Amino acid sequence: MKKNVDYKLFFTVLFLVVFWMIMISSVSVYSSFKLTDKMVSNWLIESSYNYFYVLRNIWHVIISMVLLWFIVKINYTLFEKYSKNIFYVAIWLMLFVLIMWMSLKWAKWWISIPWIPFTIQPTEFLKLALIIYLAAFFKKFKWYLESFKRWYIPFMTILGWVTLLVALQPDFWTIMVIVPVSVIMYFYAWMNPKHLLTTIWIWCLLLITVYSIWDYDKETWKNINSLGYITQRIDNYLADNEEAIKNKTINYQTEQALIAIWSWWFKWLWFWWSIQKFGYLPEVQWDFIFSVVIEELWFIGWLVLMSLYMFIWYRWFYIASRVPDLFAKYVSIWISSRILIQAFINIWVNLNIVPLTWITLPFISYGWSSLLTLAIWLAIQLNISRYIDSEQQFSRLNRKKFMF
Repeated sequence: MKKNVDYKLFFTVLFLVVFWMIMISSVSVYSSFKLTDKMVSNWLIESSYNYFYVLRNIWHVIISMVLLWFIVKINYTLFEKYSKNIFYVAIWLMLFVLIMWMSLKWAKWWISIPWIPFTIQPTEFLKLALIIYLAAFFKKFKWYLESFKRWYIPFMTILGWVTLLVALQPDFWTIMVIVPVSVIMYFYAWMNPKHLLTTIWIWCLLLITVYSIWDYDKETWKNINSLGYITQRIDNYLADNEEAIKNKTINYQTEQALIAIWSWWFKWLWFWWSIQKFGYLPEVQWDFIFSVVIEELWFIGWLVLMSLYMFIWYRWFYIASRVPDLFAKYVSIWISSRILIQAFINIWVNLNIVPLTWITLPFISYGWSSLLTLAIWLAIQLNISRYIDSEQQFSRLNRKKFMF
């Protein structure tokens, strides 16, 4: 029976987006002025201003909301029907970005289209396409769940090719999101413990290999090859290199993030009065926005963010546990897993619990491609919420019966 969408989920995400827009208006002041000042030097605009990212952000939100309104009206079963096509398009975009790329230093991550004022990051769409494709794949071959040949090998083959395409960019940190989410997808669908153990060993071996083979120049801190930055960042995380901090290399960002997080304890700053955003903490509107949120809003900011994320996860799990269709159930669980994994990795980076990555904070970090795909994910989930059975109860004891 078709019902209304889950308005609790929608308004929670909307509140998170509004919170994000307010914080962007504060944290991006210095970055906006610095960027527009360069544009003045290049004769692109007449005068500098400090709301460049705010204006861009407004356009991003408007476009994303229009896309959400359109997609939420599309029955989610169409995504299952065309899952292969969606996945193939994402793969072709990944191949295209390796040929016609917009690079940042050594990374080939973005596609720049002349008549569109925004760049596109194909890996964000790949995350969505992979989840849709695997959900349809798992539903179609659900009777072979325990088969190593018909289930595990095809799954690892798909995941292996996707990982290879992402690694060629190179974007090892996106792999940190794709692989755990895919394994969760596999485990939730019904993973043989032996398969799980094999998967863990394979990826641990891959991580050790990447760390051991690729290297960087320890004197100049420059990458010798494309994946040297992985070894560099892990080394920086494991050893507090004072010279690296002095030279404002990787550890410098983490150092400034921790200063921002703990400064609220003795400075008692408030909204708009952050110090670290004025050039001390690089990429503040992207990877390290969480640190400035804490600097300006103290423990209250952390509590609000975590409460919103956990409530979003709860609503996603609520929908997944009550929707009768297996494809919709898989998509719901795995979308929520992806958002939580990415959010926690970003927060752990800011707290120096894990090595520095380029993983953004969902719905909070500035990013066109990220917000666009998140809007698509939310639209799919809202459409799925129309078909839930509110009387259905989920229990681990009758999980297999309920799933099949």
